[in-house]
Amino acid sequence: MRLRRIRRIATCLLAAMAGLFLAARLLQPQYPWLGFVAAFAEAAMVGGLADWFAVTALFRHPLGLPIPHTAIIPRNKDRIGANIAEFLEHNFITPEVVRNELKDVDLAGVCARWLALEANNRAVAERIVGTIPAVLNMIEDRDAASFVGGTLASSLKDVKLAPLMGQVLQVLVANGQHVRLLQKVLGLVGNALEENRGYIRQKVHDHSPKWMPKMVDEKFYERLMDGIQSILDDMADEQGEWRERFQSAIAELIEKLEQSPQYEAKLRGLLARGITHPLFREYVAGVWADIRARLHAASESPESRLLLRTQAALRIFSTALEQNDTVRTKLNDWLKSFATEAIVERRSLIVAVVQKVIDKWDADTIAQKLELHVGSDLQFIRINGTLVGGVVGVLLYALSLGLGRF
Repeated sequence: MRLRRIRRIATCLLAAMAGLFLAARLLQPQYPWLGFVAAFAEAAMVGGLADWFAVTALFRHPLGLPIPHTAIIPRNKDRIGANIAEFLEHNFITPEVVRNELKDVDLAGVCARWLALEANNRAVAERIVGTIPAVLNMIEDRDAASFVGGTLASSLKDVKLAPLMGQVLQVLVANGQHVRLLQKVLGLVGNALEENRGYIRQKVHDHSPKWMPKMVDEKFYERLMDGIQSILDDMADEQGEWRERFQSAIAELIEKLEQSPQYEAKLRGLLARGITHPLFREYVAGVWADIRARLHAASESPESRLLLRTQAALRIFSTALEQNDTVRTKLNDWLKSFATEAIVERRSLIVAVVQKVIDKWDADTIAQKLELHVGSDLQFIRINGTLVGGVVGVLLYALSLGLGRF
């Protein structure tokens, strides 16, 4: 440990000065010049001992003696904690300091480059996909149905359904889509009749009296089919009466939808009954259960399409973010503003944590921690004090000899 090594050096230097002093004093009668050495060693011991006392008094009682104004840090632990917290709050966690520290940091660029690495990209994608089961398990099938129904009802609460449907029909009519739809329906009906002729014939025979001759049944069946086909042909004729009736009915329906409150009320009633109907809830619950099962399976597979698509989306996002300077600048401004506000607004909590941790430490713990961090530098004060004291001692000794000659 560096502290122990420097402390040992300072102590050994002090001991060396004591030994040098004794040796110089013993030999000074034979070698008068050793008076300078003795003066250096004596003053060095005084300086070293004084600085040893000062440094030791910060953390503990020197030699275990309860000398007043020693063990300064342990005795003032709570006050030191409060002062450190206040110093941090008013000198480090300020808007100016935080904003200046974040000024040159490209947060968005760092994020984009970090996401561009394959390992990081996959780790983030796995984390996103891995949270899906937990989120899905929080939502029951019935809750999903209630949510969809409630959301649909609240979303359409202020929407006029009848006029909206009337406008949709107007667009269809303007583009001739209603005619195409009618022709499509007529074609489906015609095909259905043609494909089910045998079934219809059998039904006619089954519902005819037993005494009815089969030939009469056949005639009735043929006239029935011819009549239906004739009606379908008339409806398909663009110049026929059926088409005029269809056009008039559509126009009348559009007008009533736009103007009649009764149609609005009817549509509202149909919507309310549909949303609250058990079949609707069962259908939504079934759809949600299917979606949940698929997402569960996708999240559990190490190479699922969901994971690969999430990775691809993150890759596209990181590339676009790194290449688009405008977006990156705006995102950086937002992140820096958010970080500054978040840190400054919570600085009281931050310093409270610092003060709380310091308050929990006992006196010996805080003394040991501070000595561990600054003690090695303080040991250099002992070394410097020893050497500087020695130099001052030589100067004073020389001055005293000079004054003695006058």
